[in-house]
Amino acid sequence: MNIEILLNPVLVSVILLCLLCLRKVNVLLALIISALVAGKLAGMPIGKVMNIFVDGMGTNSETALSYILLGTFAAAMMHTGLTNLLSNKIEKLVNNKKYMILAILTVLAIMSQNIVPVHIAFIPILIPPLLKLMNSMKLDRRAVACCLAYGLKMPYIAIPAGFGLIFQGLIATNMTQNGMNVSANEVCCYVWILGIAMTVGLLISLFVTYRKPRNYKECMPDNFFQNINIEKFNKKHAMTIFAALMTFAIQLWTKSLPLGAIVGLMIIFGTGVIKHDKTDKLIDEGIGLMGYIAFVMLIAAGFAMVLKSTGGIDNLVTSLAPLMNSGKLIATTLMLIIGLFITIGIGTSFGTIPILAVLFVPICANVGFSVPETILIIGAAAALGDAGSPASDTTLGPTSGLNADGQHNHIKDTCIPTFIHYNIPLIIFTLIAVLLI
Repeated sequence: MNIEILLNPVLVSVILLCLLCLRKVNVLLALIISALVAGKLAGMPIGKVMNIFVDGMGTNSETALSYILLGTFAAAMMHTGLTNLLSNKIEKLVNNKKYMILAILTVLAIMSQNIVPVHIAFIPILIPPLLKLMNSMKLDRRAVACCLAYGLKMPYIAIPAGFGLIFQGLIATNMTQNGMNVSANEVCCYVWILGIAMTVGLLISLFVTYRKPRNYKECMPDNFFQNINIEKFNKKHAMTIFAALMTFAIQLWTKSLPLGAIVGLMIIFGTGVIKHDKTDKLIDEGIGLMGYIAFVMLIAAGFAMVLKSTGGIDNLVTSLAPLMNSGKLIATTLMLIIGLFITIGIGTSFGTIPILAVLFVPICANVGFSVPETILIIGAAAALGDAGSPASDTTLGPTSGLNADGQHNHIKDTCIPTFIHYNIPLIIFTLIAVLLI
């Protein structure tokens, strides 16, 4: 292999990031160290690397703000007793059937992306009360992590609504800007194949890999919501659901998730569902629920900016470009691998699309890929790595709930299982689809 590829800043830093996380180095520190290594390999002064890193953090400020506000909204839902009511209903409905609880959690994760758009904020308040039930059923939490990751990721890939409408719109817009005219309606006609791939991965994880019982210690999570009394459904709960729906509506109308969350909170406080004197407490709890994840996303944005500034992404594609003329199968494989490394490093599929479109649309046109094939390649390359990345909300979210009692490791129990069961099927299905289209 060419020495230039082996010393590529993007390749080295992403591999280093994964190795550091496997060695149980905190994700925040691992991202900073990997960013510094990438910058030095590119020949940049250390001061410049840090300036780029700090400037890059600002690109994810809206996402971080969204998480804090959604965390506050989720805390408000907890204080109304709605989430405990839901947890209690789930326990009664499940009736010791492990596949029932897995199906319910999968559906709730899907709903969090489209119908009640609290994204990952529901996980750290809904999952911990269910851990005792999961332990009694000897349910492998890696299976739960796969269910939650599926619900967080599959909808934006395959369903043209909510976050999916944004993801598919980005693919169409960026392909068009780079010389291949595509509409959002065309994108949804092909990315469903990627949704099927993820569904296959989910079924394998549930019925093959993690179907056996797994023992956990009997220790209830020590957190604030255990003291909330479970009530019958009342007006407070109805108003909270209305606030959640208004949050979704405002987000769709204004394209601003923070604004939607603010409107939802205003409804909750303005209607007296929660008294104004609890505002400070709710904000503190919102930061407690989502603050760490929000800060990881800020750091990940700084890391991504350093990777882009090194020029390593362009160099990686340039180095592999001659191999891509060997045929569609090899070209597709290489582009998917490049997308995998970029997304693991950046931690967001949405932010990867503009980078990949600039690089891949000309290559696809040169090699002879059709528009449907190019849509699939860019969609899959952008989605690859979101499941499995230590800095992705698709993995940070499940861990925030499943590790409430300290018995679920972020890397070994969330990142590795989701990486294996979703990235491998995505690659296989994309390769087959490109050959058959």
